[in-house]
Amino acid sequence: MNNNFNNIENKRKDGSVWFNDLTRKRTNGPSFKDYRYTEYTDETKSVHSGQYDDPSTGALGTPIFQCSTFYLNESSYKAIEEGRGRDEMIYTRYGNPSQWSVQEKISALENAESSIVFCSGMAAISSAILAMLDKGSHIVSSRDIYGGTYNFLYEDLDKFGMSVTFTSPTNINEIEAAIQENTKLLYFEALTNPLLKITPIKDLVALAKKHNLRLIIDNTFLTPYNVKMLDLGVDLVVNSATKYLNGHSDLIGGTVSGSRKLVDRIWPQMLKNGGSMDPHACFMLERSLKTFALRMKTHNSNAMELAEYLENHPKIKNVYYPGLQSHPQSELAKEQLKGRNSGMISFEIEGGDKKSHELLKTLKLPKEATSLGGVESLISLPYNTSQASLTKEQRKSIGINDGLIRLSVGIEDIDDIISDFNQALHSIF
Repeated sequence: MNNNFNNIENKRKDGSVWFNDLTRKRTNGPSFKDYRYTEYTDETKSVHSGQYDDPSTGALGTPIFQCSTFYLNESSYKAIEEGRGRDEMIYTRYGNPSQWSVQEKISALENAESSIVFCSGMAAISSAILAMLDKGSHIVSSRDIYGGTYNFLYEDLDKFGMSVTFTSPTNINEIEAAIQENTKLLYFEALTNPLLKITPIKDLVALAKKHNLRLIIDNTFLTPYNVKMLDLGVDLVVNSATKYLNGHSDLIGGTVSGSRKLVDRIWPQMLKNGGSMDPHACFMLERSLKTFALRMKTHNSNAMELAEYLENHPKIKNVYYPGLQSHPQSELAKEQLKGRNSGMISFEIEGGDKKSHELLKTLKLPKEATSLGGVESLISLPYNTSQASLTKEQRKSIGINDGLIRLSVGIEDIDDIISDFNQALHSIF
C-alpha cells in the first residue's frame, strides 16, 4: 500500500471520502427499530421480540408480506449504490419485513447482532461455510456430524478447490493436530447426532483464537434456550429451524446468527445460492417461536425422566443422554449445559436392529419418522435415516451399534410416554 495513503486529503475530487475516514458503522439487524426486549428473559423474548405491529392497520402480530418486490425510491437507490442493499426493502430474496421480523426474534434469543433465515438447514450450513472460505481453504470438522453436512463437506468442497479433515468432536488434541497451514474454519455440532457427544465449546473457542480460525457451531440439538453459543465466543451459530425452533413438524428452515460483520458476508452467499426463506414460512416460524421457551422446558424435563426410566430397564443396554451421571462427559455436561440437556435421547436395545424395528412398530405415541424437535415424540433408527449415507464400518467407528434408537422426546405428558414404552417393551420381550 502507498505510504502516503494516510496523508492524502480527506476527500477526492468527486467529494467521496476515503475508506479509512468513513464514519458509517454497521448496526444490528437489519430491523425497523429495536424490537429485541434484551432486558427480558427468553420466555418473554420468545413472545415479543421481533414482532412487527403494522402502523397502518394496527394488526397485532407481523403480517405476511407475500410479495416478491418493493417500490424503489431514492433511499433504495442510495443503498444499492453504497452496498447497503441488505438494509432496504428491494426484493424479497434480499429482504422482506416478514424475514426481518423473525430474524430479530432469533437474534434476541441468540444474543446476536444479526441473523439470516434460510429455506432449509442445509442452505444455512452450506452458505455459512462457503462464505467463510476461499479456493484452497481447509476445514476441520467432526466424523459425527449430520449426514447431510458430512456429504456436503466430503463430496462438494473438492469441487471448489477446498478440503476437509474429520476428527473426533471430543478430542481437542486430535482437532489441533488436524489444523493445517491453509485451515480457515472449524465446524462442529454442539451435541452430536445421534450419540449426544458433547463438544467442548470453550476449548474449541480457545483453539480457534490460538490459530486465528473461524468457529461455526451447529446448535440444532440444544438451541439457544439451552446454550447461547455466541456468549461462549463462537463466531457463528447455525440451527436447523425445522427442528426445535419451529417445533411443529410443518416447516423446513435454517438460521445463521453472529456478528453483523460476519453475517453480512453470508448474506451475498445466500443470494447466490438462492436459499432465502419465503414470507409465509417466516410467519410460521415467528408464530412457532412464541412458544419456544415453554416447549424447550418440557422437552428437557420429559427427556430427563424418560432417560432415567430407560436406564433402569433390564432390556435397554445403553442410554445416551447428557443429564445422566453415566454419560461419559457428565462433568462437562454440568459445566456447559447447566442442567439444560436437550430433548434428545439415544439408546441401545437388546436384540439389535430386529428388536428395534419391533419396538418402533409397537409404540403408540412416538411417531416413526425422521427429523426431531416436534411437539410430538419422534423416533427412528440412525442406521437407515440420519446416518444412512455412512457405511456400516463408518457407523461402527463413531459408536453407532446395532439396536441404536434415536428419540426426540415430545411435550406429551411424561407419564403417558413412560407408560407407552413400558407396554411396548413388555410386548416385544
